[in-house]
Amino acid sequence: RAGAPESFADLTAQLQPAVVNISTRQRIEVPTSSGNPFAGTPFEGLFGQRGGAQQEPQYREGQSLGSGFIISADGYVVTNNHVVSPTGRGTVEEITVIMPDGTEHNAELVGTDASSDLAVLKISGSKAFPFVEFGDSTQSRPGDWVIAIGNPFGLGGTLTAGVVSARGREAGGRYDDYIQTDVAINTGNSGGPLFNMDGEVVGVNTLILSPTGASVGISLSIPANLAETVVSQLVEFGETRRGWLGVSVLRVTPEMAESFDLATPYGAIVSRIEEDGPAAASGLRNGDLVLQFDGRRVRDSRSFQRMAAETEIGREIELEIIRRDRPMTVSLTVGALSEG
Repeated sequence: RAGAPESFADLTAQLQPAVVNISTRQRIEVPTSSGNPFAGTPFEGLFGQRGGAQQEPQYREGQSLGSGFIISADGYVVTNNHVVSPTGRGTVEEITVIMPDGTEHNAELVGTDASSDLAVLKISGSKAFPFVEFGDSTQSRPGDWVIAIGNPFGLGGTLTAGVVSARGREAGGRYDDYIQTDVAINTGNSGGPLFNMDGEVVGVNTLILSPTGASVGISLSIPANLAETVVSQLVEFGETRRGWLGVSVLRVTPEMAESFDLATPYGAIVSRIEEDGPAAASGLRNGDLVLQFDGRRVRDSRSFQRMAAETEIGREIELEIIRRDRPMTVSLTVGALSEG
């Protein structure tokens, strides 16, 4: 069994050149009053009728700070969507990527995905950029050592270390499947990489759960396998293209599991099949229990939806199901989800 590393210094020196700070300059609309001295009184409507002028919108400059990491020698950068998206009623006018040596690059926004909270930027330079690579996040287990490098509170190049605390955490998003760690993550760490001891990116640091707004040892990272899929689509298409089956599913309760002779609840119960969806002509029916999605065990209803979303559009898959007490296999071709 591997013990605690004596030092993270060599690994940090290897990885730190590819971890960047990200700064955005925003133009934010400031709410203004109507200029009506009678606002909130019965005479409010009379002011406009007597020539009260409506004020022009007012704006202020804003700035956000975050982290990111370079994934290719030609300058593709991964970060969180919320790092580069406008605040409130604002627009992002400039995105700057700051290298560890202080060099600054104006960044082009390649694409964003609000559902997964990921974004891809592109920077250009006269020579190849240092970069890091995604690893297989499914191999990260609770108890494994991990490190984060980022820009907390504007303090660039900060290293924090800890262990994977849990897997499969949710925080209200449709495709949430976070890795939980006790690595210290604070404001400004968003979008930075979570590394394993092989120097591979196994997560993108995104959220903290805290009553104070500062780290209390519960940090959430987007797993690399999900991030890599989204990032590759943003680079290729400028948008995400998620799979769709046209199926709604429900959680399997202990009572349902018992009726299907399952030792423990798992899988997903089909509750609705859309008439124009890929599953409509597959033979799938309401009440079917889906146990496997193209050879992979379906943990629960949320994992079923994630599996569908992450599957390549146009691919034919098989669902292993139980209908009443009969095991069956249903085949269908994955369609494209419209998120408009």
